Order: sequence, then structure tokens, then C-alpha cells
Amino acid sequence: MTEADFIAALRTLPLHPGAHDLTDDAAHLGDLVLTKDMIVEGVHFLGNDPPADVAWKLVATNLSDLAAKGAEPVGVMLGVPIGDDAWDRAFLAGLDAVLRSFACPLLGGDTVKLPPHAPRLLSLTALGRSAHAPRRDGAKAGDALWVTGTIGDAGAGLAIARGGDGPAALLNRYRRPTPRLAEGQALAPLVHAMMDVSDGLLIDATRMAAASGLAVTIDLADVPLSEALRTFGHDALTAATAGDDYELLFACDTTPPVAATRIGTFAAGAGLTLLNAGRAIPLPERLGYQH
Repeated sequence: MTEADFIAALRTLPLHPGAHDLTDDAAHLGDLVLTKDMIVEGVHFLGNDPPADVAWKLVATNLSDLAAKGAEPVGVMLGVPIGDDAWDRAFLAGLDAVLRSFACPLLGGDTVKLPPHAPRLLSLTALGRSAHAPRRDGAKAGDALWVTGTIGDAGAGLAIARGGDGPAALLNRYRRPTPRLAEGQALAPLVHAMMDVSDGLLIDATRMAAASGLAVTIDLADVPLSEALRTFGHDALTAATAGDDYELLFACDTTPPVAATRIGTFAAGAGLTLLNAGRAIPLPERLGYQH
């Protein structure tokens, strides 16, 4: 059973109206935005990643979902296994740093004993408030597709974390992503659809288009790449399928009030069309990460 299969099965269960039929990354209760993410050792982080960085990534990835709703963080609830004193203390130091960095207090949570040699699985629920919380299904034909920041740095950072050579800046983008909270709050009243890029630019843009009942065209030549990534040697297609960027992807028909790059357009139809400098190219076998 794939992730999509499992979510489809969940839709047959009793759902709250604020769940939006499980078509988005967050639920809504009035102006309260709720989101939950888990990270798993060997999937979302490596066993030798510093525990403080694991704590940072756990919180930052959840806050990124709040950023995509234009939400201001209210607090988080933590689920964490314990059992290795040195690892746990280093994790707590990282947790303190990230919560203070984004003014996001701890509300509570749960701890469990970690069996010997078991991979760590950590969970966080984040709550925020937003008067304008765009979903991923509101893009309109004629909208431009925009993305904040640069794409692909975290994918290169993962390669470095696995033992490759490369600059610390790319490694840091993988281990300590930055949720675009200020940008999300500025964009939320203006955009038609918004989500964060977690599984890869191409697959997430395709999800936005499908949720909106539209087709999307992306030109790889327009995908923003950092100079560090170009030097590292990853091209735009590798970057656009790598994931873990946690930048904001949004649809609008005006020039955004934040630093962002226009990378494509929405139109009537379905599916993804991929261009390179205006010329159509075949889709890769893999658009991004799928559980």
C-alpha cells in the first residue's frame, strides 16, 4: 500500500470538515491551523546526523507547513523516543535552539522507551493561527507558478552527509532547513494556492495542479539554483526532483511581495509539461520522493 493508497483509505473514515478531505498538509479549526509530521531515522535523517540537527529539522519541517498557510506559530506538541542519554541531551539542546529561533513554545507531548538498536521515529504536531490560510487546490488557469529561495541544495546536502565532499552551506540546508514563515504570512492574502516543497519541486507542483484540476508547465531553465549547487555539479532536473527544500510553492496572478522566482504556469487540462529553455523534454521516471 502506497502513501496515496493509505490516504485514500483514510478518506472513508469519519472526517472533520476542517480536514478538507485530507487533500492538504494542514487542518483548520476557525483561524487555528494544525499540522503533524514525523521523521524517521534512515528516511528523513541519517543515524549519524547530529541530534541537535535532528531536533531542528523535526520542528522546522512542521513550521514549514504552517508557513504555507500564512500562519504564525502558536506552539508544538512533541512525540519522542528516549533511551540514549547523550543523544537525548544533545537533542534537547537542539530543540531549545529551534523553538527559541522561531518563537514557538512547547505545549506538551509524549515520550516512549526506545528498544535497543531500533531506528528513531519522532513526531511533532504544530499549531498556528492564520486569518488567510490558502490551500493547495485553489490555483486558477492563467496563474503563474512561483517558488521562494533556491531548489536542490538539500539534495546535495544529503549526498554530502552520506560521505561526499561539498560545502557546509549545502549540508546545512539539508540538516537545518528554514521555514519561510515571514514570506508565507506576506503571501497568504494574495495567492490562490500555496504549499511547501518537501518531496521535490516537480512532484509537489504536480500535486498542486492535480488538486486544482489543472495542468502545469515548468521550465527547468527558470528553476532557481544556488551558486554552491552549480559548483557542486547538480543540474536543474536533479535539483527539481531531490526534495527537502522546504521553500514555498505558490500560484498567483500578481507579482509577489517577497523574493521569489517564476518557474511555470497553470492552464486548463491535467498533468505536468516539462520544458528546458522553452523546449519540451520528456518527464523523468521519478518526479520526487514517494513513501
